[in-house]
Formats: sequence, structure tokens, C-alpha cells
Amino acid sequence: MPTEAQIAGGHKATLSNPNTSQEAKDHSKQVLENEFNGGDVPKAGDDGDKNPGNVAGGLKATLKNPNVSGEAKDSAKQRLDNM
Repeated sequence: MPTEAQIAGGHKATLSNPNTSQEAKDHSKQVLENEFNGGDVPKAGDDGDKNPGNVAGGLKATLKNPNVSGEAKDSAKQRLDNM
């Protein structure tokens, strides 16, 4: 089931797509204005609930990645230690 942000994003894409008809653009503009406050909706990832296991995994990957700066690795280690 798509979120409001995904639906609004689809309508925004329709507005900027040069291959869509003017009728489709008018419809998307009307939907955004009437149902989505002009398209002003929270982003799909703005819920703030991150899986701690995934966060820890990302931080561990940062520590092992040879392309990451020492400063970034230090920051990742501190964040991992604080979990």
C-alpha cells in the first residue's frame, strides 16, 4: 500500500514529465492541491523509527570500509559504542 508521500510524489512526477498530456498534468495538480496541501507531505522516510539492528550494521560496515575517512570511522565507532 503506497504512502501519502509516494502518491504525492507520483503526481509531482507527472507534473514535471514532458511526455504526459496536459490533461494528466491538470488532474495531478488538482489532486495535489485538494488532497495533499499542494504536495506538502512528509517524506516517506520521515517516521523516525529506525531499526537499531540495521543502524548498528551500517555503522559496523562503515568501520570496515576502506573508502571511508578516519573521521567518519571515529564517528561511527562512537555512535556504535553509545548504542
